[in-house]
Amino acid sequence: MKNFGRILFLLLLSATTQSLAQNALPIPRNLKPAFEKNTRTKTGQPGENYWQNFADYSLRINFTPATRLISGTADVVYTNNSPDTLSRILFKLYPNIYKKGARRLMAIKPEDTGEGMSIVKISVNGEPQDAGQARINGTEMSLPIEPLIPKGQVRFSIEYSYELNQESHIRTGEIENGAYFIAYFFPRIAVYDDIDGWNANPYLGTQEFYNDFCDFKAEITVPKNYLVWATGDLKNCGEVLSPAICQRIAQAESGDSFINIIDSTDLAARHFTASHAANTFRFEAKNVTDFVFATSNHYLWQSTSLVVDQSTGRRTRVDAVFNPKHRDYFRVLSDARKTVESMSYRFPAWPFPYSHETVFDGLDQMEYPMMVNDNPVEDVAESIELTIHEIFHTLFPFYMGINETKYGWMDEGWATIGEWLITPMIDSSLVDTYAVERYENAAGTEQDLPIVTLSTQQSGLAFSVNSYPKPAMGYLFVKDMLGDELFHKALHHYIRTWQGKHPIPHDFFNCMNEGAGKNMNWFWKAWFFDNGVPDLAIGKVSLAGKRKKIAIEAKGLKPLPIDLTVEYTDGTSAKLHRSVEVWEKGNSSVDIFFESSKTVEKITLGSPHVPDVNKKDNVWERGKQ
Repeated sequence: MKNFGRILFLLLLSATTQSLAQNALPIPRNLKPAFEKNTRTKTGQPGENYWQNFADYSLRINFTPATRLISGTADVVYTNNSPDTLSRILFKLYPNIYKKGARRLMAIKPEDTGEGMSIVKISVNGEPQDAGQARINGTEMSLPIEPLIPKGQVRFSIEYSYELNQESHIRTGEIENGAYFIAYFFPRIAVYDDIDGWNANPYLGTQEFYNDFCDFKAEITVPKNYLVWATGDLKNCGEVLSPAICQRIAQAESGDSFINIIDSTDLAARHFTASHAANTFRFEAKNVTDFVFATSNHYLWQSTSLVVDQSTGRRTRVDAVFNPKHRDYFRVLSDARKTVESMSYRFPAWPFPYSHETVFDGLDQMEYPMMVNDNPVEDVAESIELTIHEIFHTLFPFYMGINETKYGWMDEGWATIGEWLITPMIDSSLVDTYAVERYENAAGTEQDLPIVTLSTQQSGLAFSVNSYPKPAMGYLFVKDMLGDELFHKALHHYIRTWQGKHPIPHDFFNCMNEGAGKNMNWFWKAWFFDNGVPDLAIGKVSLAGKRKKIAIEAKGLKPLPIDLTVEYTDGTSAKLHRSVEVWEKGNSSVDIFFESSKTVEKITLGSPHVPDVNKKDNVWERGKQ
């Protein structure tokens, strides 16, 4: 009996170990050293050896609208918090995507190709350097330095210039004569992290960005009658704007009213800036991943603010800045305010983290810290959805420091679920199903790759589907499985743990498990790592008697929630729902029981955010089986 008991114990232990092993998420070989060196942990917490580097930027910029010339100096103090000694520093020269001969995956008109960013002078620790020592290859610039030891600092001063693009607007450039959105406009130090070392992925126009958290001080000089909006807080309002304008800004920042800071009368009078030939706007922003600015001499400026944190009374100012000929933009301020409010209190119920959010009337659909560059759209639903999507990016990737270049789904998926959930909060008549059908059509094809496939290895439909709808569905299905309270608890644990840092996918999965107190690896693996298609079907239906049964078959390998609409012969109907949790055991079918004395006329399987590659088997009708 003792031997039998021991054998039984060993068998049970083996089965448990195998079960845990089956539930473990695969870790790519290049990520394992981070866990071994304890910079990351399997609980989702940063390890005791976690580190990230830091830079303090002072930018002095002159922008001449007539020639679109940007010239300036970037002074940078860079701190090496890594355990490695660095013999070179890698810079990103993003404007070089417009350089003749540069590699790019975006179309550019010939008139926008040029010489790229000209590096005029470089000094290191106050010592002038031969600019020719900098090795420039496309958007990458490698600069050799004296060895920078751990905890050491190095100071750079780089004088540079380039011509802003006019026609081919890739997230930055001239919008129209007298209006410009200017991003990625300075030499910035690339991320050096515990995963890849230097982020040497070139900017090709498709994949987005990965930047360290830094402090910025910026002085932006523009001609008289040009206003400037930017990341960070304006520090010298009284020097560059009229007293009346500064008073209106203060009014907007302190109350809930909608304020016309610049209206058509101001534009006609042309007295809203200081009377100098040129004005220098000074901004400061701390602990942000990027700095951008926009400028115009003929845009309206509407503003309001709201309390985003009830515990502290902290307010966020929300701006809409636009050409008055775009009539749709007159509703943007209201939608932007409602978005910030919904993010702060309803989903994800996290106080909006920054002092302001400016939606600028541009030629793109792109996000930046505290700024949005959105093209005008006439359709009301599209305008609401676009505003929500871009503002939601404030949290992902900026507040969370996500590597968008490699893991686009870690931010675009959140912005997508954000617009799905917040759109009906703003307009209850709308159902936003952005990109659901796109995934449904692509599922199971050669272009349908696992979500965790690096963004740098994808393009076209594969990149789009894996960045937007598929991860959004994954987040939505987990939210449904956990319920709002536990889901928010888990998500807040992730945000609180990794805000201001650089989480990778495994940090997210592990952190959500830890925050929820529930191992969800079976779902993470099936939805984010594995192949398979979403395909449920109505199987055997048993309707005799009061207690009725509907068998649901999982014909694909993707776990999906079950939504059934049961229609009765008397014209009434009922909804039945089960979360993805019903598939946790790997079962291929599940029975749904319900009680009713009514006669069932029709049963329909499916809901707006649940894809299904074959909907022909999603309907049961009396007399047609």
